[in-house]
Amino acid sequence: MLLFDRWSMKDVAVEDPGLMKYINLRPIALPRTFGRNRGDFRKNEMNIVERFMNKLMIPGHKGKRHKLSSGGLCGNYQTIMRETAKAFEIIEGKTKKNPVQILIKAVENAAMYEEIAAYQLGGIIARKAVITSPQRRVDVALRLITQGIYMSTFKNKRSLREVIADELVAIANNDSKTLPVRERNRMEKEAEGAR
Repeated sequence: MLLFDRWSMKDVAVEDPGLMKYINLRPIALPRTFGRNRGDFRKNEMNIVERFMNKLMIPGHKGKRHKLSSGGLCGNYQTIMRETAKAFEIIEGKTKKNPVQILIKAVENAAMYEEIAAYQLGGIIARKAVITSPQRRVDVALRLITQGIYMSTFKNKRSLREVIADELVAIANNDSKTLPVRERNRMEKEAEGAR
């Protein structure tokens, strides 16, 4: 079974051993399960491309820009599916690799290992470095990737498919100018200082 009748998921591999159980690469022709994977931890059973597209529909709150233009996020799944398929074609043309592998590499590069937990100690708020669970690593990585794509499209003349392709390739190459890699580095540096 080929994704969008073009790309095989058999040769796609997750290199990060901590994320192997949490990134689903089950072959699927059309990434749309119509919400059949309901429940708190059933999202691991959803294909990673479908989870990425669901996040693209509503990327989440990130500063004032979301407040200004959140009315445009109506969640038109057919549009997002078409734009993602076209973005995958652009990625394949640029890198000559399977675009699903590029998406997996981007998720691995955006997933942080440590973050900060704040707790109250007497009258002050103390900060402590904690190890991030693999489930949260995937969730936060997908959220940061889609927020980076959303921020790049804001007041930009490039089409959504071009921005998705450029951002995924840059994140897969571990480019520090992209939002997810920059955020991961910042959080890990803060966690290192709070140890």
